[in-house]
Amino acid sequence: MGDRKHIIYDPARECMSRDELTAWQSEKLKETVKREYENVAMYRERMDAKGIKPQDIRGVEDLKYLPFMEKTDLRDYYPFDLLASPREDIVRIQGSSGTTGKPIVAGYTRNDVDVWSTMMARTLTAAGCTREDIVQVAYGLGLFTGGFGAYQGADKIGAMVVPMSSGNTQRQIMMMKDLGVTMLCCTPSYATYLGETIREMGLVPGKDIKLKAGCFGAEPWTEAMRVKLEELLGIDACDIYGLTEIAGPGVAFECLEKQGMHINEDQVIPEIIDPATGEPLPYGESGELVFTTITKTGMPMLRYRTHDICSLTDKKCDCGRTFARMSRITGRTDDMLIIRGVNVFPSQIETVLVRAEGVAPHYMLIVDRVNNSDTLEVQVEMTEDMFSDTVSHIEGVRRYITDQIKSVVGIAAKVTLVAPKSVPRSEGKAKRVIDNRKL
Repeated sequence: MGDRKHIIYDPARECMSRDELTAWQSEKLKETVKREYENVAMYRERMDAKGIKPQDIRGVEDLKYLPFMEKTDLRDYYPFDLLASPREDIVRIQGSSGTTGKPIVAGYTRNDVDVWSTMMARTLTAAGCTREDIVQVAYGLGLFTGGFGAYQGADKIGAMVVPMSSGNTQRQIMMMKDLGVTMLCCTPSYATYLGETIREMGLVPGKDIKLKAGCFGAEPWTEAMRVKLEELLGIDACDIYGLTEIAGPGVAFECLEKQGMHINEDQVIPEIIDPATGEPLPYGESGELVFTTITKTGMPMLRYRTHDICSLTDKKCDCGRTFARMSRITGRTDDMLIIRGVNVFPSQIETVLVRAEGVAPHYMLIVDRVNNSDTLEVQVEMTEDMFSDTVSHIEGVRRYITDQIKSVVGIAAKVTLVAPKSVPRSEGKAKRVIDNRKL
């Protein structure tokens, strides 16, 4: 990417000293707590139950005294009971699918949309995007925040935006080729599928396809999968993180140093807590990620438990940004698999699979219970070359993967190598797990 490597969208904010940042966060936190207490009955009741008033929160050091918020709160107080602004000030509703049949929705004021757009402008800039780029958005454009977030960020930078939304792979590739698209925004699993299809069509990345970089998120992916994706498309693949409840994509982002995701700490305060006790953990320790919004006005979130597992560092990045960085998400506290008493995260198994020869990064984990004992089957696609290889070679690869999963995860799994293209593809978030124990 040459001289694009260390472009920073907002140096005054993104490179401020930690002391300056703490002072800013403290003032904004006090304002947000007061706003939440005065306008959201649910949170006022929770603060009162703990004997806490807004004036007790004097700065970020008092954050730990505030009650937590959970995704269940958005279901319980659906759709508008968590708003801290008058409903007529809400200009946007974004949401995600819910398990009860109704979506999780969040209300955004004009201020919130502007803040979100700035965070995504920083995100794309960190991946090398300038106003000279052409950005193809292949996240869904709808209630899901991915599409609008990427669109708003690219628009704020002044880049040309191709708002394709998800799906229609052949048309996606046609537009990439004909328009000379240089940056792609979508899920990593769909980017992989696009890359495979581009190769199958006989198109050459760097020649027929001009992509230089991509911002990929909305689902967990591993470092090994990044390597494969970068080789497939000939790009810099950057991880991004976000959630509807906080501000959509752009809450955190990788720069081209790829040393963790910078959190937009002037807009949100991150914490790592022990998921069992709720106690804060220091930088460097792995635990559950918690966010507090400090500039959001429509539906502020105070100490929102994401249930994502990661760690934080406040060490200055080589790019010059001083915002704390979060590691890749290694799993979740609420949807991790417990199989025969062992905590299993799909990302652990993915790490094994992407390092194995002859298999593609498309897989499915099938968990069941047979004779009162949990079972795990890992179905993974073979490449075309492997599919036509000798039976003995295929069996050797299967045994290797089986042994590696046992070594990394700590339990035995049945590994099934399946034909190319037989694992269902997704144009949005990839479905990786079928847990028949819940049926």
